Amino acid sequence: MFLAQAYNYLHDAWRYFLGAVLVFFGAQLIGILPFFGFAAAKLISEGRDLSELGDPNGMMTILDSNLTLFLMLLSFAIGLFFLFLWIRMVHKQPVLTVTTSRKKMDWGRFWFGFGLVAVSTIVLTYIDNRTNPDDYVLQFQLVPFLILALVAVVMIPLQTSFEEYLFRGYLMQGIGVNAGNKWLPLIITSVIFGGLHILNPEVEKLGYIIMFYYIGTGFFLGIMTLMDEGMELALGFHAGNNLVAALLVTADWTVFQTNSILKDVSEPSAGIDILLPLVIVYPLFLGLMAWRYKWSDWKEKLTGKVVRPAAIEDEWPAGGHE
Repeated sequence: MFLAQAYNYLHDAWRYFLGAVLVFFGAQLIGILPFFGFAAAKLISEGRDLSELGDPNGMMTILDSNLTLFLMLLSFAIGLFFLFLWIRMVHKQPVLTVTTSRKKMDWGRFWFGFGLVAVSTIVLTYIDNRTNPDDYVLQFQLVPFLILALVAVVMIPLQTSFEEYLFRGYLMQGIGVNAGNKWLPLIITSVIFGGLHILNPEVEKLGYIIMFYYIGTGFFLGIMTLMDEGMELALGFHAGNNLVAALLVTADWTVFQTNSILKDVSEPSAGIDILLPLVIVYPLFLGLMAWRYKWSDWKEKLTGKVVRPAAIEDEWPAGGHE
């Protein structure tokens, strides 16, 4: 039902392809301009060479970490705005129907997904810190942390919502109604979602094997969306994961360099850090969600056909309706 909702609106393949390209790359280009502007002004004021802007690693240390985080996330907020605008103007589709198959947003599901990953991350980090105290350094500073918390609480949900709406909502529906099945959008959106993380510093540090984690996370979020007939769980989970990660612990090699409570100074290993979520944690989370929300008929919901509603099929052509 969730994917089939797109049949009720303009759903030509070109609208989705053009929308995804324009919104994603346009938002990234527009969103990066404020960062370059602030960074260039800082370099000029300090008499430094503007060529530092060409160093992907060095440029992230030009500005204060809280300002850098805000400017990094700004492009995602811009992207979310333009994605919503594209959905409304080009597809003539209410954003709610890209969010869920329910009559309204189920905030209980959102907060369940959020709480599940937030509590789990905090507990596991506490246990790891107690077990391996030499791997962590306490770097808590009240004022920088409070500024970080304000930036993170406002901006990170916008960043994660943009990614979820683009992949688990917009593109999953678009590919689903044009391909006529559920397995293809699950595969395509998960692989693209993971692939876009290839420029993250974690890849340089741990190697390309970590791409299995990113792509596997895409499958995990896609599966919960298809099984639950809506994005609420995925929206909450993604926001909780990134928000707690930004506030709780950082490392020199992670994409988020923040004034978090802890800093991980251990030498990372790609083995257990990849296998543990993919083989144990994610299946357990899916099992808990399946129990709570009484999921059933997994094969049909993950690999079945996206059926065009009879009333829509009789009245409108395949390209949607005006």
